[in-house]
Amino acid sequence: MRNSFRSLISVVVLMVMGFGVFYFMKPQAAGSDESAAVFSTKRALVHVKKMAVLPHYVGSDQHEVVAQYVAGELRKMGLEPVVQEGFELSDWGNLTHPKNIMARVKGTGKGKALLLLSHYDSAPHGFSCGASDDAVGVATVLEGVRAFLHSHKAPKNDIIILFTDAEELGLNGAGLFVMHHGWAKDIGLAINFEARGSSGPSFMLMEVTKGNAAMVQGFSAAHPEFGVSNSLLYSIYKMLPNDTDLTVFREQGRIQGFNFAFIDNHFNYHTAQDDYAHLDVTTLEHQGSYLMPMLDYFSETNLGRLVSKDDWVYFNTPFGFFSYPFSWLLPIWVVTFLVFIGIVFVGVGKRSLEPLAILKGFIPFLIALIGAGLLTFSGWKLVLYSYPQYADILQGFTYNGHSYIAAFVLLGLSMCFVVYQKFSAEKMTLSYAIVPIFVWLIINLVLVFKLPGAGFLIFPAISGLLMLLYPIVTQKTSLFLQLVLALPVLILLVPFIQMFPIGLGLKILYGSIVLVVFSFGLLLPIFGEFKYKYWWALLFFVGSCGFFINAHLHSGYSKGAGKPNSLLYVLDKEQNKAVWATYDLNLDVWTKTYLTNKPDLGGIWNTFPLYSKYHSDFTFTKAAPVVAISGPSIQFTKDSIGGNFRYLKIKITPNRKVNRYDVFANLAIDLFHFKANGTTCISQKGIVFDRNDSKVISYYVVNNEPLELEFDMDASMPLDMDLLESSFDLLYNPVFKIAKRNSWMLPTPFVLNDAVVLHQKVNPTSN
Repeated sequence: MRNSFRSLISVVVLMVMGFGVFYFMKPQAAGSDESAAVFSTKRALVHVKKMAVLPHYVGSDQHEVVAQYVAGELRKMGLEPVVQEGFELSDWGNLTHPKNIMARVKGTGKGKALLLLSHYDSAPHGFSCGASDDAVGVATVLEGVRAFLHSHKAPKNDIIILFTDAEELGLNGAGLFVMHHGWAKDIGLAINFEARGSSGPSFMLMEVTKGNAAMVQGFSAAHPEFGVSNSLLYSIYKMLPNDTDLTVFREQGRIQGFNFAFIDNHFNYHTAQDDYAHLDVTTLEHQGSYLMPMLDYFSETNLGRLVSKDDWVYFNTPFGFFSYPFSWLLPIWVVTFLVFIGIVFVGVGKRSLEPLAILKGFIPFLIALIGAGLLTFSGWKLVLYSYPQYADILQGFTYNGHSYIAAFVLLGLSMCFVVYQKFSAEKMTLSYAIVPIFVWLIINLVLVFKLPGAGFLIFPAISGLLMLLYPIVTQKTSLFLQLVLALPVLILLVPFIQMFPIGLGLKILYGSIVLVVFSFGLLLPIFGEFKYKYWWALLFFVGSCGFFINAHLHSGYSKGAGKPNSLLYVLDKEQNKAVWATYDLNLDVWTKTYLTNKPDLGGIWNTFPLYSKYHSDFTFTKAAPVVAISGPSIQFTKDSIGGNFRYLKIKITPNRKVNRYDVFANLAIDLFHFKANGTTCISQKGIVFDRNDSKVISYYVVNNEPLELEFDMDASMPLDMDLLESSFDLLYNPVFKIAKRNSWMLPTPFVLNDAVVLHQKVNPTSN
């Protein structure tokens, strides 16, 4: 009975501590202090609500409304807004006419300036109101600067406030500022506020030009109350295609900075559900809790000293922010491994450890590790097979995703208890605990050389060793000491169990469960003492089933948790044919109205792939009536041959209200000295326009301004160029009379959607 009571206490305390790890990541309520000299989430929410009334993507009518609102708020603070606009062609091949809004607070010194950065445009295509991405960022900066100015502080450094445009299209506004505005050369540090979801803690991710040591030290010195970050997160971030405006500042301007972004409820990202109603207020509070101490500290410090050659490991805990140089990693590992050898040697000498039992410890650990990983991997495949509608959510994180995380975590724990009960024997507990620590140490040795940003993960191994040391030396156990020593495992490993599937998609759940098994193994001095492991396995299995049932009950769609769907009208002017088209794998009552129950495959209509971060092609099409749509006027304002080259200037002028042009050219054609509306690609090197496929550019139109292309090409090659002209008006275009979506539906994000698309060759027209 006593053993059972200790087991119950252990589980309860570990659960409470695990909950505390997440609880103390961010504020749990919006501050009530409404003093004019402090950041007020309530006041910031007013900005969000006013900006997120409607979608305000580049080229929309609401875009200018939001721009005027932002400029007006700067004027209310006594600042003079400055507008910068012009054409910019991004590295992604996206061209548009961004309009940046900025202001400057003069400092008392002559050092480098501090930049506060966010973007005010919303994402196109998905009818996103941009509440989280990125009205929250704009609101954070506006309210933070207002509070700072109201305190009548005279900063040492100039403070530049920059609200960029067209971030969602290809970081165009950031490129325009960095490459063409004089203030860019004054900046010593940028602080950027972003989002990739609508709730959860905000993570700090650094963009550095060389080493991160000085930046880490500066962040620590600023001492934000809820600093959530670690060097592994940034290492992962650098591997992913998730650039922000700050990337342009680092790559093109050699300006480094801090990103602050939240990622939970990722299913709302870039969708119509990125609205005021779906925003987590405490997440906005967290953004504000970063800005104010960062603003106070970096407006006074020498920003010229933030560049360093050395890299540091860093990580947060509920007890503080810790960091140390990369150069310490190998010595820490060597010392830890020597301690490990010493503990094994002493344990064998005291007969607390048995050499044969240590070797046998590989059996249950590998069975649990491989078994739980495979079970989760195949289990998720089975879930996707059983619920094909999950493929509708391109982000890879379903509305019931948190239930699946909990279900598989509990299932993994259940398997661990079953395996270790099967192989348990008296006096085996401590011996079996050696193997997980040994394997974890070997993994950490690899990390030292391959992924040094993860170097802090050595501390869970140290925690496991200390849990072994006390009973080996004293021949006694202390539940209190064991639970205290379990904290590093919970603090440093458990958050990744949740973060990985939220940030990378539920497809990575098996990785989370591998971490569950490692955590269990490192805590074997606690769990190994459980006498009735089968009963605990059954309890966790029942809990897992409960979460699977909950996931099933919430596997459908509803208002506020809508089914993404897509529809386009595509007219081929060359063949005088038209189709309804979709990217959807699962047609619904709305899309079947046009695509019917027996649609055709996308096929030839994917000849010119429309860019999507998820590489989406048309899945289904259906013949549609040919409607008279005025195509653009295409003028060859220059077409001459000199030597081996043909020199071309082509002007494409819309004859209807359009939002986007996609231009394609045969990949065999090299385009030399390429310009679009007078501008070149931001990082173009050499005279050949760099492209990996047939796409040349995507032009997001503002005020129906024409597209003007200028380039040279081999005179012996025929011009083989195609144009897709798109307007985002399918649902309200009177020609089509498209029915409204049901309340439980929403436009699929990330892809050209709800659009009237016209295809024609780039040849001179007589329009």
